[in-house]
Amino acid sequence: MKQRTHSGAKKRLRLKKSGKVKRKQCGMRHLNGHMSSKRKRQLGEGVYVDDANMYQTSRTLVF
Repeated sequence: MKQRTHSGAKKRLRLKKSGKVKRKQCGMRHLNGHMSSKRKRQLGEGVYVDDANMYQTSRTLVF
């Protein structure tokens, strides 16, 4: 049976040329009024998936 890419993962994660996986950070959907501008700006930036979670990520993206 063929392996398939997880539909939710392919919408949320991007595989880079270096082999790292980029993702968005959580915490920016609502209740942002009490946050500082600095905090909101930092949360808006993408980050790379941690090495500890790369095995699970590679299983969902099938690479």
